[in-house]
Amino acid sequence: MTLPLDLGSTPEISRRGLMLVLSSPSGAGKSTIARNLLEFDPSFSLSVSVTTRARRTSEIDGIHYRFVDKDEFHRLRAGEGLLEWAEVHGNFYGTPKAPAEKAMREGRDMLFDIDYQGALQLQEKAGDDVVSIFILPPSMEELKTRLLRRAEDSAETIAVRLKNAKTEIERWRDYDYVVVNDDLDRAFQAVRAIIAAERLKRDRRPGLEEFTEQLLGQEVA
Repeated sequence: MTLPLDLGSTPEISRRGLMLVLSSPSGAGKSTIARNLLEFDPSFSLSVSVTTRARRTSEIDGIHYRFVDKDEFHRLRAGEGLLEWAEVHGNFYGTPKAPAEKAMREGRDMLFDIDYQGALQLQEKAGDDVVSIFILPPSMEELKTRLLRRAEDSAETIAVRLKNAKTEIERWRDYDYVVVNDDLDRAFQAVRAIIAAERLKRDRRPGLEEFTEQLLGQEVA
């Protein structure tokens, strides 16, 4: 993996946090990119989704997802405890509201590993605070190979995921950026470059007002 870039902005200039959304068809690589991003940039807080899906052998409850039954999920949804929710592959997924709101209040960046339904809901609610990236596979054959290589889903589940992938790929226009994951390192570098640019946007850096006023007030001998 290439050495990390400095993804932060100038420390003296305060900025708003951003809500980074990563979406992709199952197997295209968004979760791997998300894990690498958290490793190289610990300033991100991961939004841990709740889901009714069965836990895979490689997953840890509370780390990858919070696994709940359908009754608990519906209680969370009815009590407005979810920022967004969606039904995917026959299972429910949602983003708990409280941790996300806390991160935004504290000016920290939040990472969301969610599907296009959740991404649209976040964009509607959070507007310019959301930066959305859609990860595409280089081909459908490669997508199938990755799902098979993962060896964590049944043949029937993989067939459903491949069928649904085309519906998900059709939503690429709803995203701010699109990255083709034909090489993990290259795709990861592209995501990091997007983050670096978004963190430097003028409207996301309220501290620029005070900084430029200080510059203009300085006398040069």
